[in-house]
Amino acid sequence: MNRTIILFLLLSTKFAGAQNIDADLMRIKNRMDSVKQFSAVVTLDLDVPFINMPTKKAQLYYTQGKPMKFSSNDFILLPKRGLDFSLSEIFKHPFLTVERGLEKRNGQTLKVINIIPTDGKSDLVLVTLYMDTKASRIVESEINTRKDGSYTLLMQYATLSNVLPDYVEAAFAIEKLKIPLNFMGKDTKIDRKKMRGMETKTGKIKMRFTDYKISKG
Repeated sequence: MNRTIILFLLLSTKFAGAQNIDADLMRIKNRMDSVKQFSAVVTLDLDVPFINMPTKKAQLYYTQGKPMKFSSNDFILLPKRGLDFSLSEIFKHPFLTVERGLEKRNGQTLKVINIIPTDGKSDLVLVTLYMDTKASRIVESEINTRKDGSYTLLMQYATLSNVLPDYVEAAFAIEKLKIPLNFMGKDTKIDRKKMRGMETKTGKIKMRFTDYKISKG
């Protein structure tokens, strides 16, 4: 992320007097905080040109305030950032928000905000959130980090009332994400010649969540 752009965002926010955290973001955070525990079955597909990985399944466990846990019989790879439904990474360190107006995505009118960390301890550099303010949830996010490069998350929900997504698609640059290819299971085939020949190594992780068991209150 260009430092000049970030500096401009910081200055524009300061002069606009928008030092408070966005109220819609806080409503979404409070709604997520109502989920104290949940478990689900996640079905994972990897869309990378040089990797042929069969569909995988894992059991996912979440307890508020603790790292996500999962178990699987044949692989140990899950994208931890793509599973941060609670927004805990954003709220771990101080930040400010900048409202960027409304934008239409797939027939939805979404509110767009930038999140800019103000603490150097944060691994996040700049986050752009696309929020469904009527349903109080995140639909899309673009995340720039110091260590893991940039990636985007698309989230779909089965019903208007669902707090947690039923489908999440994470798009990323593989060399930045540092995926441990040997952890994808013995039945995964990697075309290393094709991998070395690609100038830009990008891919997607597609996750479907079923059998949710949610504990609130």
